[in-house]
Amino acid sequence: MANKSVFAAWAGRLPLATARNAEGAPALPYDDVHALAQLSVTGSFGAMVYGDPEAELARTVELAGRVDPLFLAQATIHARRAHRKDMPAVLLAALSGREPLLFRRAFWRVVDNGRMLRTFVQVMRSGRTGRRSLGSAPKAMVRDWLDRASDRAILEAAVGNDPSLADVIRMVHPRPASAERRALYAWVIGKPCDVGLLPAALRDWLRFRETGEGLVPDVPFQMLTQLPLAREHWAAIAEGASWQMLRQNLNTFLRHGVFEDPEAVERAAARLSDPERIARARVLPYQLMVAGESVDAAMPQAIREALDAALELSVANLPAVAGSVAVCPDVSGSMSGSVTGFRKGATSRVRHIDVAALVAAAVLRANPHAIVLPFEHGVREVTLDRSGTIRANARALAALGGGGTNCSAPLAWLNARGIAPDLVVLVSDNQSWVDASRGAGSTATLAEWERLKRRNRDARLICIDVAPYGTTQAGGRPDVLNVGGFSDDVFARVAAFARGDGPDLWVREIEAIEV
Repeated sequence: MANKSVFAAWAGRLPLATARNAEGAPALPYDDVHALAQLSVTGSFGAMVYGDPEAELARTVELAGRVDPLFLAQATIHARRAHRKDMPAVLLAALSGREPLLFRRAFWRVVDNGRMLRTFVQVMRSGRTGRRSLGSAPKAMVRDWLDRASDRAILEAAVGNDPSLADVIRMVHPRPASAERRALYAWVIGKPCDVGLLPAALRDWLRFRETGEGLVPDVPFQMLTQLPLAREHWAAIAEGASWQMLRQNLNTFLRHGVFEDPEAVERAAARLSDPERIARARVLPYQLMVAGESVDAAMPQAIREALDAALELSVANLPAVAGSVAVCPDVSGSMSGSVTGFRKGATSRVRHIDVAALVAAAVLRANPHAIVLPFEHGVREVTLDRSGTIRANARALAALGGGGTNCSAPLAWLNARGIAPDLVVLVSDNQSWVDASRGAGSTATLAEWERLKRRNRDARLICIDVAPYGTTQAGGRPDVLNVGGFSDDVFARVAAFARGDGPDLWVREIEAIEV
């Protein structure tokens, strides 16, 4: 007889764990394309529980140099679609040195506001992606952006430093097409100009700054905070604020007395819970969850309820999945880190555990009979209200934080009880070590998954990886999907994979982006 361990049928064989995670435990590596896709939606260049900004940047640049330039361009656009901030600028800078034509095509899909323009220039000047100067093509694109930008966009871009918009203008020497634009550039860089040629909103702002009289000027919010404002001025600002500005500055408006007026409260609450405004704002569900957690204790109840309603609406497109579902949020200690990593003065209050808890609560909302298995060393018990709000259930899950990471624990729990759901959703940073076997072989997660599959051949596993660490505990199988990051479109992928799409679904979506 031939050696069965060598000549066994492929079905049921597990891929070898050829990598090690941050804890030195067995893990499966992503290929270059999947690794860059993962980084593009989870990387933030902040200090993480495992890893530091320098290592993350080096790995990003290395991968950007190894993948096909077309995929690099597609991943760059995808990162911006996922509302990332620094990562799209880094990938775009790397693309500029590899394929100028693709860079030009991707530029307008990525640099969609002044902040991203300044971030891109900062990255290029740093030399960390291969060059210390802008170069001819990037300089021309920055100049074109300035030439095409509206007056409002220029004013918005003028808020912020390192580099400031004045630095950018001095660097690329735009050629203003009108006397009005020439005057605006002169004002931005601090040179004398004909005030009468400046945009009307800017003239209003200059006049208001001098006199404090008249209506609140229609300029970016950050410019208004430099002015001596009374309560009625703050009320006018709140009334004219965009949806995102309103959400981000609720506590500011509260401090300045805006919500002492019951009618102002009613109008703000109506706007915050308006489905069309929420859709246009491209708000991420976890941003709404944190907004509700961050409001001052004195915030009117109507606004709190509006934020809850907005959170429910932000995941309203989550489809119910046919069959039985188990959702498994990682609540271990390593999930306590910020999704942006530690960044002095800019560390997000959103933690990886908050994202995992929100995914679980949202899946439960769409699939009321789902099994929820929060895990660390083992599966934790938690009481959830299946008819309750997403916020309440997410808060209960996030409160469980602590302990080591054992990604196989929820699968072992299911196997011990003879339960084999049609779909299992695992949300983790994938740094499993409690279940590590130091010998050769695969991961405990895949071993437990194989046991579950013997009872349900059609079962599927989705691993939502929320951190940029570069390894997974499950992969290499047609019935396992690895997807990175979290936004509301992750739910669409969950449904599509549950319906039968292949494990390359996520990368295939990126590759479908037209450049």
